[in-house]
Amino acid sequence: MLRLTLSTEEYLMIGDNIKIVFLGGSKSHLRIMIDAPKEIGVVRSKVIKNHTVDSEMRDALPTYYAEPELAERFRKKKNSLT
Repeated sequence: MLRLTLSTEEYLMIGDNIKIVFLGGSKSHLRIMIDAPKEIGVVRSKVIKNHTVDSEMRDALPTYYAEPELAERFRKKKNSLT
């Protein structure tokens, strides 16, 4: 798994024809835009979970949690005027 930090309006390219643009957001919400061919299915995890009938299959779906704070080594250092 790859974890990235992006600025507003930066994007990721997956292959030659899928672009994921980070549009911004708040602490708990994120807005992205996905530009992909019609043949590529894009589905939210919530939809997959809600449409999975078998409870064993639902429990097997991956779950990801946001980290509340970045480790000190990943934080930007603020310039202090002294």
